Amino acid sequence: MTNKIVINLARTSKIFQPLPSGIFANKDKTEILSKSYKLMINYGIIKSVSTGMYSILPLGMRVLNKLIKIIDKEMTDLGAEKIMLPALTSAKLWKKSNRYNSNKTELFTVTDRHDKEYILSPTYEEAICDLVSATYLPEKSLPLRLYQISSKWRDEMKPRLGFIRSREFIMKDLYTFDTTLNKAQDTYNLVCESYSNIFKQIGIDHMKAVGDVGTIGGLSSHEYHYISDIGEDVILWCSSCNYTINEIISKITTCPECKGELQRHNSVEIGHTFLLNTKYSQPLNAMYIENNKLKPMIMGCYGLGVSRIFALIVEILSTNNEMRWPTKLAPYTACIIPPKTGSKEEYISAYIEQLFEILQKRDIDTILDDRTQFTIGKRLVYARAIGYPYIIVIGKAATQSIPLFEIHDINNSVSHKLSLEQISGFFDNVNLQD
Repeated sequence: MTNKIVINLARTSKIFQPLPSGIFANKDKTEILSKSYKLMINYGIIKSVSTGMYSILPLGMRVLNKLIKIIDKEMTDLGAEKIMLPALTSAKLWKKSNRYNSNKTELFTVTDRHDKEYILSPTYEEAICDLVSATYLPEKSLPLRLYQISSKWRDEMKPRLGFIRSREFIMKDLYTFDTTLNKAQDTYNLVCESYSNIFKQIGIDHMKAVGDVGTIGGLSSHEYHYISDIGEDVILWCSSCNYTINEIISKITTCPECKGELQRHNSVEIGHTFLLNTKYSQPLNAMYIENNKLKPMIMGCYGLGVSRIFALIVEILSTNNEMRWPTKLAPYTACIIPPKTGSKEEYISAYIEQLFEILQKRDIDTILDDRTQFTIGKRLVYARAIGYPYIIVIGKAATQSIPLFEIHDINNSVSHKLSLEQISGFFDNVNLQD
């Protein structure tokens, strides 16, 4: 291994990670009730900028980028093309779709120097129709599937719980265009399957519920939820056949499918799918050409709350004092902790290179806690709190004739003392995709 590779190893001392002091002194108690908010603020994953607005810091961005990579792969497999629409949408478009007045209290609006009004978009149905209406597509060009992952804005009456209910949030929004309602339904089913694949890779059980079309409208919709005590939604779930419905639609107590008893669960919505029909394409002139005639395209829209999922992973998996991540989404998969400077064991820090080489050969992203002015114990507490799935400690056992290293498997709450050869075998056999 070359020294250059060791120099390029990520180091804790180089991470921008502003840690707050007394952050909760003047906070509303409801904010503190969010475990994820407390942990993500306290350990420098996010930083509060103003009410409902947050900066995502380097460790948080690593998690977010891994999550986005999973979503991008599923969207590509679905045949969707990635785009980026402007943050501002003309208010005229929202007035054409008749959504402007029904949503006005939640909209952030701006007026330019020419007295034209724009909306900081919470969703992009109007904007995407405006885009595709610029040219009338031939029938053979459909289905069309376009998506983006970007910031959205909503003037929440009471932002709370960090990214679980924020004014600015990151969302994946997909818009689909088909020629018939039957084909649009087929697309809808494919997207729902894609969403299930995404949630399966994240590794947290979700619920798919019959949803409320709300102000977005359309023929039908489904909501995706994580069960959580802090959730403001309530879903009704049948343990016999898995029928699930949002209580806002119906307060039934008996399952309409199998007559089983429905259970109530607090939950947080993390995704929503809508079969829109021509609600937006007709008024906004999103047409295709069939037999030399213009026809409105049949639309669907599909959202995933990316930053909300990001926060809920912490909320659901973590302890009160330590963050936990699915292995494939952790900021770094492994953390190496060498001896303290000035200790009797300092000389065995030379094993850093060999350990890093083992991990690098297996494409395991690794960080070195090089703050050797602190004890191993203090750095171990920190690494556990950040939630690195695997922590490798170069301690006293590494001074033996056959050096042994402590491997802390955080997500499985076990530790091992292994030789370098055994460490290679260990990482060959663990499932790094969980």
